[in-house]
Amino acid sequence: MLGLLGLDSLTEEVYRAMLLHPGKGVSALVEHLGRPEHAVRTALDRLHELSLVRPSAGNGLRAVEPELGMEALLAKQQADLAAQRQRVEESRAAAAQLIAQFSELRSTSRQPGVEHLDDIEQIRDRLALLTRRVRTEVMTFAPNGGHTQESLDTARPLDAELLDRGVRMRTVYLDSVRNSPPTVAYAEWLAERGGAVRTVPSLPVRMVIVDRETALIPVNAEEARHSAVVLTGQGTLTALCALFDTVWASASDLGEGNKRDESGLSAQEREVLAFLYRGMTDDAIAKRLGVSPRTARRVANDMMERLGARSRFQAGALAVQHGWLPTVQAR
Repeated sequence: MLGLLGLDSLTEEVYRAMLLHPGKGVSALVEHLGRPEHAVRTALDRLHELSLVRPSAGNGLRAVEPELGMEALLAKQQADLAAQRQRVEESRAAAAQLIAQFSELRSTSRQPGVEHLDDIEQIRDRLALLTRRVRTEVMTFAPNGGHTQESLDTARPLDAELLDRGVRMRTVYLDSVRNSPPTVAYAEWLAERGGAVRTVPSLPVRMVIVDRETALIPVNAEEARHSAVVLTGQGTLTALCALFDTVWASASDLGEGNKRDESGLSAQEREVLAFLYRGMTDDAIAKRLGVSPRTARRVANDMMERLGARSRFQAGALAVQHGWLPTVQAR
């Protein structure tokens, strides 16, 4: 029951036993629970790490009352969540800076580690070549919302071939793909064959990374089909892989649904508030979320009404004041 707070089943069992039978030492707990002594001691060490047990006057340990212990665990979890959000936002900012630098490059550039692809056919050919040569892993950001059945049918044979070869495939979609039955069905098919799919409210860029050695990203995020760059520089790949790993760690499994945080906000609503603070239009928000402008407008209006805001910027500012947005998100 307390797994989400960091307690495995045995640790929770030991904690409950100590609450019900104060004063029991290790030997008594081992006998009462019928568990090996080393397992009980490991559980006690974990309880000590979580500040759920304290030394007692008799040189033993006593369990901290649940009201105090659970409150401390929840506070720590909220702090960890806020720190994780900040790391994601900092990674996004670094990625945006990196992408902006590459958007200034021209096809005549001879920078080492950068190859330009100037049209959709070149991009498709290079993707096909990269995926044929992949050895261990493909990591993908797919920021454009739901996919058509036609595009998914086209991708299926290659994805099946990679998974059959034991290639690790991880894809991050937008939360909005849950409204696309073909995309959800495809993600479930990937999962059945060993692929992994998670979602986030928004993504900084379309990106494919192969074997942590080669990345393909668009030169212009607004016109991803027109031109792209293939990046192989070690420093660049290290940064892009770190961005993917950070976003992946904070993403939700596709089957988790639209969870809400302690403030009652979904991840998508929180993202909309950050976009409002930045002054983004409905069309820009819709594109980032992979939804229609009408849906973006509805979510924005709902947030304004909930906050009692008279303007979109004020809604974002009030969200920061209420602690709904880490300050870094409003930059």
